[in-house]
Amino acid sequence: MSDVVHDLPAFLTAPLYRRWHRHWGATPDEIAVSLAGDTLLPQAQFRSTRAITIDAPPDAVWPWLVQVGCLRGGWYSNDLLDNLGHPSATTIVPDLQHLEVGQWVPMSPSPTPSDRTALKVHSFEVNEWLLWTKPDSTWAWRLEATDSNGTRLLTRIHAVYDWRHPLTALLGVLLMEFGDFAMQRRMLRGIKARAESFVQFTRPPAERT
Repeated sequence: MSDVVHDLPAFLTAPLYRRWHRHWGATPDEIAVSLAGDTLLPQAQFRSTRAITIDAPPDAVWPWLVQVGCLRGGWYSNDLLDNLGHPSATTIVPDLQHLEVGQWVPMSPSPTPSDRTALKVHSFEVNEWLLWTKPDSTWAWRLEATDSNGTRLLTRIHAVYDWRHPLTALLGVLLMEFGDFAMQRRMLRGIKARAESFVQFTRPPAERT
């Protein structure tokens, strides 16, 4: 509950600084780079590219993405809003590490996932990039190793507001224009904290800082 209260100002004011928050943490080169899924929804009205630096190598970040999903590993964000109040995983869960094309990434607890309640794994390259899709949106991730054995984690969302279906489009506007920034920023920070903590824990004592 405290996370939701803390992020409430960001939810309410996000449209006022839309141009800035759509590129939170990303460099001009990262904003311009091509990612998987870029060509799938050329009519998308919402486009964001965000990034964060993680002090852990890509193979230590990748497992946290693989287990994402409502009532799976969670979304590492506002659990009250996106994981039914269940805390997101703080460990890598072996049973959730299987990944294949066509696999559902649940956004709600529906027992029968659909294109309205879940994303799908469209394509991926282990430890390098991952693409989730729905008919009205794409969500891409890229993991790039840094010179310091860390990871630059880049994420991009494209979303379409289809006004032929007004209620669905309105929901999309509310989710993307008001909720997306605060939730995704917290998710990126959540992945960073978990990956860094895990790597720190598994390093030999002499290498720990």
